[in-house]
Amino acid sequence: MVYSGTTFRGDSNGDIVATKFARDALAPNEVLVNITHSGLCGTDLHFLHADIVLGHEGVGVVQEVGSEVKRFKVGDRAGWGYIQETCRSCTPCLDGKDQYCLSKGMYFESRTDQGSMGEIAILPDQWLFHIPESLSSAAAAPLMCGGSTVFTPLAESIRPTERVGVIGIGGLGHLAIQMASKMGCVVVVFSGTESKRDEAIKLGASEFYATKGVEDFSTLGVKHKLTSLLITTAQIPDLKPYFANLLAPNAKVFPLTGGFFPKIEIPYDIMIFQGISVIGSNLASRKTHMEMLEFCAHNKIAPMIEEFPMTKEGITEAVQKLEAGKMRYRGVLVAQ
Repeated sequence: MVYSGTTFRGDSNGDIVATKFARDALAPNEVLVNITHSGLCGTDLHFLHADIVLGHEGVGVVQEVGSEVKRFKVGDRAGWGYIQETCRSCTPCLDGKDQYCLSKGMYFESRTDQGSMGEIAILPDQWLFHIPESLSSAAAAPLMCGGSTVFTPLAESIRPTERVGVIGIGGLGHLAIQMASKMGCVVVVFSGTESKRDEAIKLGASEFYATKGVEDFSTLGVKHKLTSLLITTAQIPDLKPYFANLLAPNAKVFPLTGGFFPKIEIPYDIMIFQGISVIGSNLASRKTHMEMLEFCAHNKIAPMIEEFPMTKEGITEAVQKLEAGKMRYRGVLVAQ
């Protein structure tokens, strides 16, 4: 049997092009998913000129499973993110940190003839995830990448009742505020604009500080020093005011911004003398990813989204809005 469907990719001009994906058969460990929703992530913008199908935040309905697949059945909802398969035998895999697998297959490197922007996907069941019943497919799609990025340091390195700073209220930041507050942390938000104060408080922030034009952060009036800091902005801010005035001794700093990576200038002397840790965090392990979906479903955490039709015209509109910085806060493409 031939499996085929329309896919969407960029071209050398950065335009959206409709193409076809086809496969002759399912491997024993593969699942055929009818895609219903795809998140649009800032990372996708980096591949608009590459010859790959776009999208790595997919949700859909299982149409068929390979002979060895036990975790999914026809009719289940399934989602997937940046990572598609791992070796299961290297040290990170055996240590439960399989997102750092030494030979993982992931978006833009593996199976580039398909993505979440299309009609169907055929993927190994290993990195497919069940979508909790109370979580809508539209809400789940952006969580498959952005949600796992934010949840990992919160779940694995931060304790309830900590004072957690969040820099930026965007695609990642608005999720970080919700997740950290539901975990019992005191969430302290820093934004370049005063206009987002009410929104940050509604999302769960306990304190809000507008930093535009402020050079000395000791004048902000922050009540107590931060034990952790999540950097969620697309552009990395000047970190010295945070290190010098806002971080407690032994604080942890997590740069979460992905893409083709901005340079981070770290105040080395303050980091050394205050024992501050700057910790890299890349997506989630399968275990943590599953916990993230259940946590969001249980706590009614959902991204703020704008929906667009999953057509050439709809994707083009969504890409242009994201590039212009006008998306509030995650774009979701919906199958027609």
